[in-house]
Amino acid sequence: MEESTSREKILKKVRDALIEKTEAPYPIIDQDSSVYKDLTEPLDVTFAEALVKIAGKFVYCESEDEFTWTLKSFILEKDWGVLYCLDPLLHQMLKTGGIPFESDPTAILDARIGITRCESLIARLGTVMVSSRLSPGRKMTVYPEIHLVLGYTSQLVPDLKQALANLRKKYRDGYPSMVSLITGPSRTADIEKTLVMGAHGPKELYVFLIDDSTPSN
Repeated sequence: MEESTSREKILKKVRDALIEKTEAPYPIIDQDSSVYKDLTEPLDVTFAEALVKIAGKFVYCESEDEFTWTLKSFILEKDWGVLYCLDPLLHQMLKTGGIPFESDPTAILDARIGITRCESLIARLGTVMVSSRLSPGRKMTVYPEIHLVLGYTSQLVPDLKQALANLRKKYRDGYPSMVSLITGPSRTADIEKTLVMGAHGPKELYVFLIDDSTPSN
């Protein structure tokens, strides 16, 4: 009986609170302005600095030709082996640059190095935004030991808010079923507080940024 009485008292308080609504204790709150200070550096510089701080690697390229030349040099110098790519939009670029790649979906478990595009590059965080709408979906950002990301300066945004707004504008009614933020290589310190790289994904993250601010002749 006592429990029932206590329950009734609680429900009565809830009902009274819903009926007699009180004014918000903080009526003047600016929910639109950014909580961050204004950026003082260009977006590409800010992104590069933030990415390096979280153990990512940044490579600036003035054009797509420079990107393929640089990528080819990296593959040879670092002995990465065959590049894995499932994105049809990147296949032609790799072919033009003379870069061999593997595109068999059944071989993804053996892929050591993979390359993907991105949705946005969030400058303040050094974060890469990807989604399931990018070919080949979720797989390539998880399986390869080394993850290469190709982005353009036009994809740089200051903060997450702008990245999400661009995503909604781009896909409208066909919003991706998965949106993921990649902030540096995969890491964990759950086991004995020892930092382990590549625990749940790639051990290394490279972001190749192509400058598309100036149209090519």
